Amino acid sequence: MKKFQPLSGFVVQAFRFALDPNTSQERALRSHCGAARAAYNWAVGWVTASWWQRKAEETYGVAEAEQTQWRPWSLPSLRKAFNAAKHTDPRFAGWWEENSKEAYSTGLANASAAFDNYAKSKNGKRKGARLGPPRFKPKRKARMSCRFTTGTIRVDADGRHVTLPRLGTLRTHEPTAGLLTRVQAGTARILSATVRHERGRWFASFQVEVKRDLERVTRSDTAVGIDLGVKTLAVMADSTGEIRTVPDPRHYDQALKQLRRASRTVSRRQGPDRRTGRKPSKRWEKANATRNKVHHRAANLRADALHKLTTAVTAEYGTVVVEDLNVLGMLKNRRLARRIADAGFGEIRRQLDYKTRQCHATRMIVADRWYPSSKTCSGCGAVKAKLPLHIRTYECDACGLVCDRDDNAALNLAALAAACTTGTGVAGDQDTPVVSKPRGADRKTRATRTRRKTSAGRAGGATLPHQRQTETRDRPQAEALTLW
Repeated sequence: MKKFQPLSGFVVQAFRFALDPNTSQERALRSHCGAARAAYNWAVGWVTASWWQRKAEETYGVAEAEQTQWRPWSLPSLRKAFNAAKHTDPRFAGWWEENSKEAYSTGLANASAAFDNYAKSKNGKRKGARLGPPRFKPKRKARMSCRFTTGTIRVDADGRHVTLPRLGTLRTHEPTAGLLTRVQAGTARILSATVRHERGRWFASFQVEVKRDLERVTRSDTAVGIDLGVKTLAVMADSTGEIRTVPDPRHYDQALKQLRRASRTVSRRQGPDRRTGRKPSKRWEKANATRNKVHHRAANLRADALHKLTTAVTAEYGTVVVEDLNVLGMLKNRRLARRIADAGFGEIRRQLDYKTRQCHATRMIVADRWYPSSKTCSGCGAVKAKLPLHIRTYECDACGLVCDRDDNAALNLAALAAACTTGTGVAGDQDTPVVSKPRGADRKTRATRTRRKTSAGRAGGATLPHQRQTETRDRPQAEALTLW
């Protein structure tokens, strides 16, 4: 499917509004989201049924040419098969007309994307960890969401209501003037809308093609290096030598006392039990809702603080330099995982990425993951072989510089902007100058890549029709590996 490309001078932006639906509207919202989940589960079962059938036929000795045909998982194929089955399938025949067609299309589109991601991951065409085949979504754990791409999708003129297909007019918890004025002026066009139940509330997110003029920053000729940490959320050092420190709010730690008390109350109530089929009591549901409010408040405070930080940085500096942190690997440290997750390292980089591209005429440089920003002296450039994490003061053996460890790393990142004069600055860019990577005990290199084989008892273990070619091997090394 061809990817949507906005017009010149336009960007695709999301406008999200909290909703205040009444009882009947909330019932309709839950019905649409449940229909999307049911369509997703139907698509997963319909496609994987052919996988299991072919796997059984192989054990019977049936030739490959005579086996059951593969069922396609493209969105048009899933729509055609679902439209033919919804009239006779007892799972849909009695109620499918109650919801919009967009609800079922949402589930089928998600299933198609899930199968595509699984196939690309199995063929080695998708980065990241290996993905397994799509699984069914349980009713109690699935996130309720539904997307509308056709029909009446608008922001009402009164500035306090939105209209969606089959759901009608819904009141918003906050004014919609930010989007309404742009639509009335002709500088914005609504592409789609998504309703989602998140953090105890219903939200409507509008995907909008909006005209946006790049805003000039306050100090366009100044670069800033941002070193993220746990004790201090961010240490920012600019090219002029000024160093700023942003303390870590630790929203989750501040909510731990209330969270422990609420969790103890929940544990004393009669909760659900899937093994025996026991349903939760009303008191358990009330106590669980109280506990969830504590989680939701901490998450909202964290999101607000991160947005304020990234907006202030991108509005002031012309160049922003950040590190390519392995957040997923850092979360495996059981001593620091809670603090790292509470800080939101990955969210900070994501927000800096799109805010520098879409909001301001600035650039973001991502330092190489193995760039020794903490072990390099910001004064003379000497590199230490080792610098344990418990040593918080950097002392250079060559020039005698003594400074804070995080301040030294931020200064090195800010100096890195002067070297990246060409290219996009993203790690791995062919035009970006290569930064020296001294070998140390902190970096380990695996000569061969571990391969996770799917067991024979899973439907995902079957070879897909477009996987007849040889599986991808390890990437060839451009230079000889140095072992220690």
